[in-house]
Amino acid sequence: MKKYLVICFVCCCVTTTNSMAQGLTDMNRSQQAKMQNVPLGSAQWTGGFWGDRFQMLSTTGIWDMWDTWNTPWETLDADGKHGSHGFRNFEVAAGTVKGKHHGPPFHDGDMYKWLEACASVYAVTKDPKINALMDKFIEQVALAQRADGYIHTPVVISERNAGIDSHATTPGASASGSENAAGIEIGKDQKHAFASRLNFETYNLGHLMTAGIIHKRATGKTTLFECGRKAADFLYNFLTNDAAELSRNAICPSHYMGAAEMYRETGDPKYLELAKGLIAIRDSVTNGEDHNQDRHKFRDQYEAMGHAVRANYLYAGVADLYAETGEEQLMKNLSAIWDDIVQHKIYIMGGCGALYDGVSPDGTTYDQPSIQQIHQAYGRQFQLPQEAAHNEICAQIGMLLFSWRLFQTTCDGKYLDNIENELYNGILSGISLDGKDFFYTEALRRTKEFPYVMRWPKHRQRYISCFCCPPNTLRTLCQAQEYAYCIKDDILFVNLYGQNNLNMKDLEIEQMTDYPWDGKIRITVKKAKHLKTVVLHKPGWCDNYTVKVNGETADLTITRKWKKGDVIELNLDMPVRLVEANPLVEEAKNQVAVMRGPIVYCLEGQDIGPVVSGSPANKKPRINDIAIPADIQWKEVTMTLEGHIMIALEGEVRRINNKAWDNKTLYREVAKETGKVRIRLIPYYAWDNRGIDDMSLWLPLAR
Repeated sequence: MKKYLVICFVCCCVTTTNSMAQGLTDMNRSQQAKMQNVPLGSAQWTGGFWGDRFQMLSTTGIWDMWDTWNTPWETLDADGKHGSHGFRNFEVAAGTVKGKHHGPPFHDGDMYKWLEACASVYAVTKDPKINALMDKFIEQVALAQRADGYIHTPVVISERNAGIDSHATTPGASASGSENAAGIEIGKDQKHAFASRLNFETYNLGHLMTAGIIHKRATGKTTLFECGRKAADFLYNFLTNDAAELSRNAICPSHYMGAAEMYRETGDPKYLELAKGLIAIRDSVTNGEDHNQDRHKFRDQYEAMGHAVRANYLYAGVADLYAETGEEQLMKNLSAIWDDIVQHKIYIMGGCGALYDGVSPDGTTYDQPSIQQIHQAYGRQFQLPQEAAHNEICAQIGMLLFSWRLFQTTCDGKYLDNIENELYNGILSGISLDGKDFFYTEALRRTKEFPYVMRWPKHRQRYISCFCCPPNTLRTLCQAQEYAYCIKDDILFVNLYGQNNLNMKDLEIEQMTDYPWDGKIRITVKKAKHLKTVVLHKPGWCDNYTVKVNGETADLTITRKWKKGDVIELNLDMPVRLVEANPLVEEAKNQVAVMRGPIVYCLEGQDIGPVVSGSPANKKPRINDIAIPADIQWKEVTMTLEGHIMIALEGEVRRINNKAWDNKTLYREVAKETGKVRIRLIPYYAWDNRGIDDMSLWLPLAR
């Protein structure tokens, strides 16, 4: 278990009512929860790194994405790359306008994620324009939802255009088969509920449940929450009447998390029954596949496998179930799977799902009754390509959700280390510095010589045909402050560092720091009516630290009588580190990554030079021409990109006089070192913001 710095205060308790402790995951009543979120919006960035990011996300990010959603199909550019029909689909489904459905079937869920981002921002800013915007969208959702709680705009639009009044459906009626819930046959050219697992209906409904809950906690309004509750009721009735059909439609199962959180929000045991049932029916799937993690019963799984987004959403949902039931077997599965990912299958920057396409069972075994192609796959242990890496952003977000739930039920700091890594490196890199463009996948390298055109571009775009990651990235980063603190009775857990204020009824804390650029953190007690213990997370990357209270050196546990104005000072030593991979990671052998604090760095081609020595002095070296000395001395320099201040690293490296490869030569004699050149490394999250150029995270080590 990772170390914590524990500072104890002689007071009473910081117990809050259930209504006050409603954050992202309200585990106040959960059996196995060791802590709960602070109330939504009580933690707010006041400046610094995350304050800068939150300002961009709240003023540009959510509004620019709304412009994307609010672009009807008929007004799109000819190539269709600059907008989505997402909001118009809800208007058509609601009967507000006439038309057809356009776009992928999972856009409904993606719009719910965007709405959740808006609600999370509103919880902090109380911006009336955001409130009005949410109301505009929610009105159409409520009008589009069927009476039985089902909502999926492709199906609802098909029913409406076929003249079917599905909004008069009696609650609980079946929605499977070739008839709609009212028993009226839909033509062969029309769609019906659960016609294909790839329609992502349960994924959409799960995000509706979550968005409704967060919106209720942020605004006090219940319209969207009631839509989410009706969706949960629909799934509950469907589970009761047609569990087999429902089990085949668990794709990217956000509804597992949605059902668990609905139980926490309402206290209604049927939603816990729903969460249990949804996971239990996976075991009834026949001819399952690793792609969807249902070839084996879940309680027989101890390794991460298959489609990484589906996997991580599943694991987070099961972690929610463990929090409510305390079933030991589930924790055995979850702990083993998490360890398998972190010890064998995750990238240094938090990427999950290394392979565009993998196979399962893997070719390393002869016992293969069948071989299945798996997209976005967790591959073999240590199988981590760089330029061909997949790493869908949603997989990183799923990993954060998985780690967050395990942290809340174990208090183990290793899960916070992963959350910090995902926020700074694996997720933040998914959005441009101006908040407008997005990655779908994350490569660790980009070079002009790479001979293949990958399925997804290595350059951020405004709109991606598979638009699930951009709103997921947006909502996660808009909620970063909600991960900063937790509470449990008389304990305050300080999980993440950044300039912020925590304001609760009986507890007020001010945190001042320039983290992650500076390891000095100053926490001032403004009010601590019942607080007794503060738990400070020591990141796993930090070997040396000091703690002081009012200027006096403190041990890990300090008991004293506290007063307003008392100050805790935490100083985390933050040297630049050269990091190597296990030699079983073949593509990173004899290479190093560079880290400082929680930040992973990379090299872009435009940051190579000037040449210090050697020839030819007038030829700018490429990424393949440099090697990092093991004893390199880095200089920390402040730079600004797109108005965003960051720390870059400058150093002198060895230059290799490599001739260009023509891609017709497979092997050749090693080139000789010809001199030295200066380079500048920037944070990995900031790459691809200055045009298209070469980039590499892993760099050759000079021997």
